Amino acid sequence: MNTKLILGFLSDIAHHNSREWMAEHQQYYKDARNDFERGVAQLIPAVTVLDTDVAHITVKDATYRFNRDTRFSPDKSPYKRHFGAYIAAHGKKAFHGGYYIHLEPGKCMVACGNYCLPTNILNSCRNEIMANIDTWLDAVENDEFVSLFGQVPPSSADAPCGFGIEHLKTCPSGFPKDYEYIKYLRMKDYCCWHNVDDSFYDGNDWIERSVDMFRVAKPMMDIVNSVIDDYE
Repeated sequence: MNTKLILGFLSDIAHHNSREWMAEHQQYYKDARNDFERGVAQLIPAVTVLDTDVAHITVKDATYRFNRDTRFSPDKSPYKRHFGAYIAAHGKKAFHGGYYIHLEPGKCMVACGNYCLPTNILNSCRNEIMANIDTWLDAVENDEFVSLFGQVPPSSADAPCGFGIEHLKTCPSGFPKDYEYIKYLRMKDYCCWHNVDDSFYDGNDWIERSVDMFRVAKPMMDIVNSVIDDYE
């Protein structure tokens, strides 16, 4: 991808976030967006080698509108400040997890997993983890996973890497408070991320490097998806 073009546009829109500015710079936006989407089109078949369930996903399936929904936000700026793509077998709005790339000046990342899970599914995931704790630990406490995504809980959702965006402060209702691995039951999502330099998406090897991170995260996500699929 041409990250100089893409991140340059995203930096500009962050400073000039208005419909008037966008109307005057439509071609700039289209050039940056088209280049990003070409990168996503190259990434999808590479992810398909890792996970054949996403073979049917198109660029349109994986990408998002650039306009923001400002109805319930105090920030009324009309446009996002990033480009993101979520390659997920059941679609962007499903609970079934997938693979995410994010381009934003100073905040680029690679992420994988499941988020915004309702309580009934979370509780089923917690039971699954307890019933198969050795398999779970193999997936999330191996050296590669910890090196890329850290341990639970991360220092914050803004940490350079992490596993779990939100965590309960106490034990979830109905689960044993003295459970040895209670930290995994306190998680409210099963999403892991790794921040990367703005230069990460330059050149020809970013796809391979992204897929390598997805490969490390996939065993964790597979466990959670196996539970979620009973509900979808």
